[in-house]
Amino acid sequence: MSTSAATIAHILDTLADLPLSSRKMFGEYALYLEGRTVAFVCDDTLFIKPTPGAAAVLPDAERGPAYPGSKDYIIGSEALDDPDLCIRALRAAAADTPPPKPKKAKVK
Repeated sequence: MSTSAATIAHILDTLADLPLSSRKMFGEYALYLEGRTVAFVCDDTLFIKPTPGAAAVLPDAERGPAYPGSKDYIIGSEALDDPDLCIRALRAAAADTPPPKPKKAKVK
């Protein structure tokens, strides 16, 4: 089962105070903040990257794999009920994540 576009629209609308972007990948979505991957949305469920900062913001949140074979992520669907809390967790995940590496120039 894949994530619906309506779910992504709802998450982005709920967290509109945060400049999130999304990208579809294999029927699921990745969420980015400042170019950093901070969460996945798989099977219509929000999975926040389990960085130390995000775990400190959501210490009691349930954890589980975002997709078969993945490590456990923080299940953030309940955090969406409190957008400010969810935004704090996503900002913490972004702060703990290194910036993306610059892309190499294509060889002609």
